Amino acid sequence: MKKQRNNIIYKCSACGHEEAKWLGRCPDCGEWNTLAETAVKTEGSKSLKQHGTKTDAPQTIPLSTVDSMEGSRIGAGIGELDRVLGGGIMKRSAVLVGGEPGIGKSTLLLQLAAAAQTKGRILYVSGEESKGQIKLRADRLGLSADKDAMNRIEILCSAQLEEIEFVLNKINPVLILIDSAQTLYSPDAGAVAGTVNQMKFCSFELINWVKERDSALFITAHVTKEGLIAGPKALEHMVDTVLYFEQNDADFRFLRAAKNRFGSVDEIGIFTMDERGLSPIDDTGRLFLVRREPSNVPAGVAIAAVLEGTRTILVEIQALCVPAKGSMSRVFSDKIDSGRVSRISAALEKHLGLRLSDQDLYVNVAGGIRVAEVGVELALACALYSARTGLSLPENLAIAGEVSLTGEIRPVRRLPSRVKTAAGIGFTSFLGPVADPQSVSKELKVAKDIKSAVKLIFGG
Repeated sequence: MKKQRNNIIYKCSACGHEEAKWLGRCPDCGEWNTLAETAVKTEGSKSLKQHGTKTDAPQTIPLSTVDSMEGSRIGAGIGELDRVLGGGIMKRSAVLVGGEPGIGKSTLLLQLAAAAQTKGRILYVSGEESKGQIKLRADRLGLSADKDAMNRIEILCSAQLEEIEFVLNKINPVLILIDSAQTLYSPDAGAVAGTVNQMKFCSFELINWVKERDSALFITAHVTKEGLIAGPKALEHMVDTVLYFEQNDADFRFLRAAKNRFGSVDEIGIFTMDERGLSPIDDTGRLFLVRREPSNVPAGVAIAAVLEGTRTILVEIQALCVPAKGSMSRVFSDKIDSGRVSRISAALEKHLGLRLSDQDLYVNVAGGIRVAEVGVELALACALYSARTGLSLPENLAIAGEVSLTGEIRPVRRLPSRVKTAAGIGFTSFLGPVADPQSVSKELKVAKDIKSAVKLIFGG
């Protein structure tokens, strides 16, 4: 019988499970014929006793002596991306950009490579496109006109980790852009590319590389409908920042931070996509408002002034009430949390006697933007009241406020900024909670509870 060699193991190419001998079926994930012979690395795995007092042993240092790296950011050159990242690209950080295929992740990375405010070298690694295809896209986006930027960008069309690491050590780039995580491959992580084990292993090696140098890493990852094997969820805990691309029906792209160790997760970047690539939108005042005749405002519509990070966005909340089709009423709302809609409708029914329990409630936000900020609640309540009674709200009224279960309207953050933004685009009145007397303006109508708010709007 052949003796088993000590430096050989059998690793599952699907999940990474290891066995001392070959098996037809992996005992961990249940896949058949996935255990492949793999050499065991013997170098670099010193134990604590082997380190002893040698100079290569791990050393601790006082926290007070560590450089905080304050101000060590690289300007992305794209205002909306800088906003979402918290003021620029932090050195020695890793950023994961997730989104559905075709939403613009590769375009964003190429535009970032051309616009980044650094004189250092930039490495664009593509495992999906050839060099010619990347150059064609750069020409289409109009990036080739900037000769200095084009000379700064290095292109590597390879998916093998060892080749990427060789180039990294050779040119030592300031910014590394990987497109995408699903294409990364290393023989040490199994025989099949695109598995979770491959993505985690290769991404971990690249993240470790930038952590030891003044570089920054961007990795794109596709999100499927299931969001499982091909999704970036398995990589989120490994990176410093997670950005998600979303798209609405009007072809706007929203860039949101789901995780950010160096900035806020409340910021949002808004882009439009055309033949020239992603174009940032700075002025979002009327972007999500429906254009209609002033005297033709339908019932069930309210304008909410909500905060997205540091800026105010005015959005149109649309509500519809119809008799329930079954014995139990339902709530249909995907842009505002359905639990919030149910809570606001319960408060209206309790404190105003407005019967909504026998109605199916439909709530939408014009423009397809998701709204999670608490300041939308008062506008949502007004839209539901208007839809149920058939009374339209005034045409130039903007609203912000949090509605409690007791029917009170609680203060919201940065109310003066909301009032100022609304007044700047033509809204002559603003309904909100009790504010600091020094910040009260002539446009603000103050309401203490939901009853007084309805009275100020509809009279009676």
